[in-house]
Amino acid sequence: MDAARLRRDVDIAAVWSEGMKIQHAMFALRARPNGLDEIRIAIGAPRSLGRAVERNRSRRRLREAFRAAIRGLSRGPGFDIVIVARPQVASAAFGELRTSAVTALDSLVRRLATA
Repeated sequence: MDAARLRRDVDIAAVWSEGMKIQHAMFALRARPNGLDEIRIAIGAPRSLGRAVERNRSRRRLREAFRAAIRGLSRGPGFDIVIVARPQVASAAFGELRTSAVTALDSLVRRLATA
């Protein structure tokens, strides 16, 4: 399973308003089932993270960490994820980001299975 990009503002707003929350030191995450066979991701970075270079780097690092974590998931129902980066992303090692992404996705899959 691979991750696709969640691009439409309507879809992102729906996930943000209706999705379940997972808080982490490096990111805030909201997700909801999408009825598809794929996981779609949107990543945001507020201006408080710094200039455009830092925000873009944080988004790229988070996107790749979640893509790597999603590849490790077994095939299952799809869901949409909206992730908002926090300042700790910029200074974290990539291994730490990937571990955080795996932990968040495991928690998400468990919560969606019981919902």
